[in-house]
Order: sequence, then C-alpha cells, then structure tokens
Amino acid sequence: MIKNLTSWVAIPEQSDFSIYNLPFGIFTEGTSTKRIGVAIGNQIADLYQIAALGYFDDLKINKEIFVNNYLNDFIDLGKPITNALRIKLQKLLSDTDSPLKNESKILVNQSEVEMHLPVRIGDYTDFYSSIEHATNVGKMFRDPENALLPNWKHLPVGYHGRSSSIIVSGQNIHRPIGQTMPPDSKTPVFKASSRMDFELEMGFIIGKNTALGQSIKTEEAENYIFGKVLFNDWSARDIQKWEYVPLGPFLGKNFASSVSPWVVTIEALEPFKVDGPKQDPAVLPYLEYRGAKNYNIHLEVGIQPRNGQENIVSNSNFKYMYWNMAQQLAHHTCNGCNVKVGDLLASGTISGKNESSYGSMLEISWSGKKPLTLSDGSKRKFIEDFDTVIMRGHCEKDGMRVGFGEVKAQILPAIN
Repeated sequence: MIKNLTSWVAIPEQSDFSIYNLPFGIFTEGTSTKRIGVAIGNQIADLYQIAALGYFDDLKINKEIFVNNYLNDFIDLGKPITNALRIKLQKLLSDTDSPLKNESKILVNQSEVEMHLPVRIGDYTDFYSSIEHATNVGKMFRDPENALLPNWKHLPVGYHGRSSSIIVSGQNIHRPIGQTMPPDSKTPVFKASSRMDFELEMGFIIGKNTALGQSIKTEEAENYIFGKVLFNDWSARDIQKWEYVPLGPFLGKNFASSVSPWVVTIEALEPFKVDGPKQDPAVLPYLEYRGAKNYNIHLEVGIQPRNGQENIVSNSNFKYMYWNMAQQLAHHTCNGCNVKVGDLLASGTISGKNESSYGSMLEISWSGKKPLTLSDGSKRKFIEDFDTVIMRGHCEKDGMRVGFGEVKAQILPAIN
C-alpha cells in the first residue's frame, strides 16, 4: 500500500472511508436502479458514471456490470481486475491533476442514498473461533475447570446457517418467537424470546469459486477472500438453549443476521496484519500456516434505547481470534466442500480478555446475573424492544485509517 496519500475529495478527519480504504457497496439514489459504488469520505464514487466516461476502458470492463443488484458479478471478474480497478481509482481520487475533478456526476453524497445488501449470499457458515468467548460460555453452562470441549483447540468449530435472513444495516427486526424451557418448568412454552442478544462478529466474502472435491490450503486462502464486513449474529438465547442439543443452533439464530453495507477488500487490510494467539496443542498439518494471519481491527458495540443516548458496552478487537480466516477456509474445504463467489463466512463472537471486551450480552451480563446499567439508569440483562444495537470497526496505523462504517438495527416487538 502506498503511504502518505491525500485525496482531492474532502474527507473528514477520522473517516472510516479514507483514500487507503475504498470499499465496495450497492446503492440507489432516489428512484435509480441499484449501482456499484465506492465509499470515499462522506461520498460515493459512482463506478458506472466513471466507467461511462472511459476511465476503465484499459481494464476491459463492460460498464453495465456496475448497474447491478449485487457485487457478485464484479467480484467474479477476479482479483487481477478488481484490484487493478481499485488501485486506478485510488490514483484518480488522489492525483491533484486528476481529470475526475471536473466531472460533476461521479460523486454522490452518502446521506442522499440508500444502501443495500452488498452481495447475493449463496451459503453462510458461522464459526466459533474466539477462545475467550468459548471459554466464557463453557464456564457458564459446563464445568468451569473444563470450559472448552475436547475438539475446540483442534479444529475451527462451525455450523451452516440461513442466508435468506441476512439483512443489511438499518433494516429493523422483530423479536423472534419459539419454544423455550422456563427454569421452573417441566414442559416447554411457545412465546417471544426474553433473552434477545447480539453477537459481535466479522464476516468475509468468498471471491473465487472452487470445484466440488477441491480444498483450499492456508497459504492460498487469501486468494479466495474478496473482503470483510461487520456482522451481527442476532441470537435468541432462551430458544437456542432449549433446541441446540444435539444438532446445534436453529430457530434461535436463523431469524436474522445483520451485515454492514460496505465490503472492505482484504488488500486494504494488508498493513494491519498481526500475529495471532499461540495455538497449543499444535494443529494438524493442514491447519498450519506461516506469517501474520490475524488483523488488528478495533471493534465496538453500542446500545441505544428508544429516544435515549447510545451507550458503548463493548470494546474488542478482531486480533484476538484463536482461529484465523485462512484456517477457517482450509478446514471448511478440507473435505472437498466447494465455495462460491458471494458466500459468507462469519467469525463467531469476538470477545477479548476482560469484561469490557466481551462480544455479547450473554457474557456482559453473565447470563443475566450481572445486569448492565445504561446512562439513563435503566438496566439490561439482554436486549429490550426498541433498543438499537450499533457495531463499528476500524484499523489505524502510521496515519492510515481503514474502517467499515457501522451495522445497526433496532429490535421491534414480536409479531403475534
């Protein structure tokens, strides 16, 4: 990445969308059709308009690809093309003599558009890769001295989720209804969940197809990852607790998950790589890797009651992940499972080493035993109706800032 870049586009200080970032997303302006854009400061560079002016002719990209409901077709062009476009756009937006400075139609204010789900998600897999989170859950519900299950340090635990209910930031959701087992009852009841929770996660978007039977090695995994998003894996803890044995999460998870609208490329995150936690015992050879594979991404979660102030309830970091993305993808495909462009793989809840960095209300309130007090004096064991949960993330180093914006949604009452 080139350092010390400046843009002729006005970019507010501490903006997530610096010249070093240039994430991709899908937007509409008024009644326009959906188009692909790139975030820069408080604006969006309209790739269709730029292509129509001929600036991408040397890349041999049909401009019509930028009038699209999703990023999938663009991603499917391959990294040699998508990376070249991003680098060229970076130059066009930073060069003081750039001809784009005189083109009035190429920039749109973010405040004047609607953002949409960035990719058509074919399949979705959720992992369980934070040792701090897994240990906390184990302490709560199993033997505190043996919090981790025997397989946890040997493989990235995961399950296949529901892609149809993944929604974009800003779309609100209703409290789910399902079976729960009250503590003092011998029979389940059918009711709205009373233990609605968020899970602070990050997701990565597959950028290259594999064939059935093909596996991906850790050293080549990044070639198959287009970029990353913020991810809120909403969870109904009481429904989940009753149903998850023996086959794992179902209705406690599949009612909704929220993603941020901007996809930050894996190349933009390259300067922020760091070493991950030491893995002990040693992993099997197919999960071994070389070099730094974790990312120093600062994360925070806020809860905003209806008509109230936002309260930051968690400050965590993606660097804490015990199992990294390369290992997750290698394990996911080691049996020949194929992946496709647009597939989404989520990290699992990201918790740190102390209470201020826990990534779910389940941990923050310790399963409801330690209620959290908000600034208005109200208390929270879990998320209440009309609470809005907001997640943010960014990297910062040597004057470079690359961020994800936010993913937010409000919890509405259950539909009876």
